[in-house]
Amino acid sequence: MALVNEHYLKLPGSYLFSDIAKKVNMFKVTHPGTELIRLGIGDVTRPLPEACIRAMHKAVDDMAQAETFRGYGPEQGYDFLIEAILKHDFAPRGVSLSPSEVFINDGAKSDTGNIGEILRWDNSMGVTDPVYPVYVDSNIMCGRAGQRDGNGMWSNVTYLPCTAENDFIPRIPDKRIDIIYLCYPNNPTGTTLTKTELKKWVDYALANDTLIFFDAAYEAYIREDHVPHSIYEIKGAKRCAIEFRSFSKTAGFTGVRCGYTIVPKELTAFTLNGDERVPLNPLWNRRQCTKFNGTSYISQRGAEAIYSPEGKQEVKTVIDYYMENARLMREGLQAVGFKVYGGINAPYLWLQAPAGTSSWRFFEQLLYEAHVIGTPGVGFGPSGEGYLRLTAFGKREDCMEAMRRIKNKI
Repeated sequence: MALVNEHYLKLPGSYLFSDIAKKVNMFKVTHPGTELIRLGIGDVTRPLPEACIRAMHKAVDDMAQAETFRGYGPEQGYDFLIEAILKHDFAPRGVSLSPSEVFINDGAKSDTGNIGEILRWDNSMGVTDPVYPVYVDSNIMCGRAGQRDGNGMWSNVTYLPCTAENDFIPRIPDKRIDIIYLCYPNNPTGTTLTKTELKKWVDYALANDTLIFFDAAYEAYIREDHVPHSIYEIKGAKRCAIEFRSFSKTAGFTGVRCGYTIVPKELTAFTLNGDERVPLNPLWNRRQCTKFNGTSYISQRGAEAIYSPEGKQEVKTVIDYYMENARLMREGLQAVGFKVYGGINAPYLWLQAPAGTSSWRFFEQLLYEAHVIGTPGVGFGPSGEGYLRLTAFGKREDCMEAMRRIKNKI
């Protein structure tokens, strides 16, 4: 008989955003006709850049002609997009990478969830807390997270608290951890690490043979010069880090699906007996060739257009729009006495609930009294209790109306 993967049975009953959807649907049933403002899920609202639209229209025309038709593409991605990534995302920052170190995907979520397949299930792992739920959930699925205790924490996961008390800067572990997830600019807190702080993590990883999974999905939103856009800006990072990038929030590709992962050739991991170091780049390549047929040609042509002069300006305009939302929201919330973090180098605001109010209680208060939807901070981990995440991806008028409602109702 077929046996189920029992690690899936350890997962929380549903994904965080499914729980939110259930509560919102219940509200809609009991309050029909009420206009809700959704600032919870990090989905974009601005249209795709015109340069991307034109490129994808042309790509569709390519598919209509025998001479330019594309079938299966390279699993690693087309050269035209990889070369644009290397030229525009890394070379200007002094980072040299080879084309074979870049793997195009259908969004960063896929690769951050799948990357653990090339590592043993019994590696120890660490996450900043609060954290993007996919990191922990994908490790629960393969048994790496261990067992869950009564507080919702996992036995094989080291939690690295990021709170107002430590300025949202995780402390370097006092023990060795095999795998550490870092996301900067951070989802959900919207905070960042400076180059000096990130160097401490690279130094720790090199000293302890630790592998860093660095999620840089929001790097395009960075405004301050002392904040690194890539972990490879730090010397030695190619020997200890895999980096994930996304076009979802950069260029509105949440519905188009395209991103990429960097797996340096210098990066290695040990075999179980510890006498052999194995390069991870060919292992990931083998995994992709087996389980992935590549990102669509049309999506990749759209992504390539981001790097054209027109595309760069159009992307900047969209990002500026969202970051102006963030500024207006941050200042509006602060004006009525809330403590707010993030929103300077990232499109997320981390809002502290009134004293003694839990994350879910604050979520419900915003929903029922102000008709504004956020994301309860505790859904991102234990250290998120007492906070709520708001996104700046809404329409300008919605963001401003949400601030008005919060000011008058909360």
